[in-house]
Amino acid sequence: MTDEDYAEQLLKLQIALVQTQQALMKADAKVCVIFEGRDAAGKDGVIRRITEHLSPRNTRVAALPKPSDRERSQWYFQRYAAHLPACGEIVLFNRSWYNRAGVEPVMGFCTAAEHEQFMRDVPAFEAMLQDADVKLVKFWLDISKAEQAARLKERRRDPLKALKVSPLDAEAQKRWKAYTQARDVMLTRTHGDEAPWICVRNDKKKPGRLALIRHLLGEIAPRKIARKAGKPDPEILFRFEPEALKDGRLAR
Repeated sequence: MTDEDYAEQLLKLQIALVQTQQALMKADAKVCVIFEGRDAAGKDGVIRRITEHLSPRNTRVAALPKPSDRERSQWYFQRYAAHLPACGEIVLFNRSWYNRAGVEPVMGFCTAAEHEQFMRDVPAFEAMLQDADVKLVKFWLDISKAEQAARLKERRRDPLKALKVSPLDAEAQKRWKAYTQARDVMLTRTHGDEAPWICVRNDKKKPGRLALIRHLLGEIAPRKIARKAGKPDPEILFRFEPEALKDGRLAR
């Protein structure tokens, strides 16, 4: 894909996103989009392309810091619930309540019992969101170990990415296998027909972004707009299924 081809396709999809938001605002729809993935999986980049031309008043990105002592004493989902969309809003979670399925158990920030309780509770929590007419879309951005290493190295060298550098970056490669195991458990236990995981193979960011936006439009846009946007490349984006953990579609 040339840069020119990518820019042309992205522009068309961004126009479709603007048209979609106009329709969502008119319909008082509530949309919640979750972006999960390893460090450097490309979450920030695709969120920027989605929100670039949308209404700041009706679009919010939730990227929560580590919880305070008070928040740690609350019901786990409480601080996330405060950021959920009202009518006419789109909220994009750059990491979400699924921290308790990935970062927290791998880094020892929660107990095994807390992790297990989360796994039991999250399907019911997400069912309540849907019962409240919140459209929930969940993306897992997947990258290979070599690609993650290259992106983390680039991040450390680029002064414009200094704010993205985290002490946890050093653990991403060291704990690759642990993160893989946590991902596998999360996808297997929290995927379902009502709140499925959509996996994006994102070693190549540009095709990954286009595929993800096309799927998002397919989920939230009026039929005419979604049809015009086209379908995502099935080699890049697919609905999770257990076989993907073994057949090479998800990085090991």
